[in-house]
Amino acid sequence: MATHDNVHPEVRAEHDLLGDRDIPADAYYGIHTLRAVENFPITGTAISAYPDLVTALACVKQAAALANRDLGLLDSRKAAAIVSACEEIRAGKLHGEFVVDVIQGGAGTSTNMNANEVVANRALELLGHHKGEYAHLHPLEDVNAGQSTNDVYPTAVKIALDFTAQRLLDAMEVLRSAFAAKAEEFADALKMGRTQLQDAVPMTLGQEFATYAVMLEEDHKRLTEACELIREINLGGTAIGTGLNAHPQYAALASRHLRTITGLPLSVAFDLVEATQDAGAFVQLSGVLKRIAVKLSKTCNDLRLLSCGPRAGLAEINLPPVQAGSSIMPGKVNPVVPEVVNQIAFEVIGNDITVTMAAEAGQLQLNAFEPVIAHSLLKSLTHLRSGCLTLAERCVTGITANREHLAHLVAHSIGLATALNPHIGYEQATAVAQEALRTGRSVPELVLDKGLLTQEELQLILRPNTLARPHLQAATVGALDG
Repeated sequence: MATHDNVHPEVRAEHDLLGDRDIPADAYYGIHTLRAVENFPITGTAISAYPDLVTALACVKQAAALANRDLGLLDSRKAAAIVSACEEIRAGKLHGEFVVDVIQGGAGTSTNMNANEVVANRALELLGHHKGEYAHLHPLEDVNAGQSTNDVYPTAVKIALDFTAQRLLDAMEVLRSAFAAKAEEFADALKMGRTQLQDAVPMTLGQEFATYAVMLEEDHKRLTEACELIREINLGGTAIGTGLNAHPQYAALASRHLRTITGLPLSVAFDLVEATQDAGAFVQLSGVLKRIAVKLSKTCNDLRLLSCGPRAGLAEINLPPVQAGSSIMPGKVNPVVPEVVNQIAFEVIGNDITVTMAAEAGQLQLNAFEPVIAHSLLKSLTHLRSGCLTLAERCVTGITANREHLAHLVAHSIGLATALNPHIGYEQATAVAQEALRTGRSVPELVLDKGLLTQEELQLILRPNTLARPHLQAATVGALDG
């Protein structure tokens, strides 16, 4: 116990079921946290690395204190001190006291204990006591009243995921807007589309970039839907979902306070026993994050391919140079920003496997592996957000088009034969394409030489808007087939 002597000790003694331990006197955490730090030197990443998780834990503890106060189960002075401590944590204070490793055994018990002890010791100070004087306010009897790790931890994780997902959604919109702006800028730049890396048919560079914007918009919707699923919580279920040791009205009251505190439309699950053991919402969210990662990586593959060269590759676009690309090759510039986003995608895909296996490994009334689920999902969300913002700000906004090169490629591509197929027939179009490949002459040149179409007809058919937007072709050149 701490003393009231003028000489402040360097340590204070605390007790648990295993015995006594000395705790640094100025630490807000306690003996349970200390043992967890010693037991789980795993990643070197403390839960404080995820501020949203620490904030979410404080939200849950604050809501619990208010509910217990309303039910007459917690003294109003204690409740007020707990609430004040939680508000300080939510404001960013004391996050450095959340020191347990993010990956831990015990289904998150160490994280919950860490939160209980930090809140309790700060509340004790607010009440005029020293840290560790738990006779006046106890981490388990008061801060954790009516709760279990098994409802506190998954509820806090879901809130943290929601908070972090909102930041990813914002970043995805930044990237979508960047691609949309480029789509508008490149709307009149005709180029060859490709399938299986071979010339296909003409399109505009604007259409190509608009596709990336649409893909992001679709994934934005899918992530929004996944967030709705994680807003169902099991707070009030305590150990296995039966609500043992919690007041019958606690779940409803605590969730009501939690909605107010977080601003999220949280709801208590209909069946708390099911909700306590089911990790399906985490799997769903992870799957959506994998989807986002896969499509972002594909987009970055395209950007790298379209910009490859600059002389010996496609060189249809230029990525902004952001750093020297080689220690041995002067002047070389690499697509480093798309490359880093590719690597984020690989990590997210791996995280999805981790979440899948951890969710599957749950047994009976509890999933003991939610810490690694939380770690994986929070990493994926955080890194995807950074990737989207970096890609938008350090790459997409600075992309330029090599318009003359694009026009040259279109003019000399046998893909134009496809556009002429409805007007000169498949066999003639094939013959022209083969001759163009053999001789290096352009398709329009050969068509004119063979008298298959007039110059006027050819110009109408090969207008950029007609080539890139087939639905306009019938209205524009339909009369040629009459």
